[in-house]
Amino acid sequence: MLNTNATNFRKDMFNLLEQAIRFNEPINISTKDGNAVVISEEDYNGLMETLYLSSMPDVKNTILEGLNTPISECIPENEVDW
Repeated sequence: MLNTNATNFRKDMFNLLEQAIRFNEPINISTKDGNAVVISEEDYNGLMETLYLSSMPDVKNTILEGLNTPISECIPENEVDW
């Protein structure tokens, strides 16, 4: 995560935004009243999708079950029927 203050963010906004977009590098901008974080739209959409999927108990349980399945019990990628 890149850390900067509001003054430096204003001075170098284009380059910092490019870092967030091209390299998915969050930017923490500190001010006297608190901090703000800038992330790419891609990262934001990913977070929203994760929250959405996590809000559905059946989907969440399926994901957790998959995470807890040993690799030895998984089907090879070339055998997955899409």
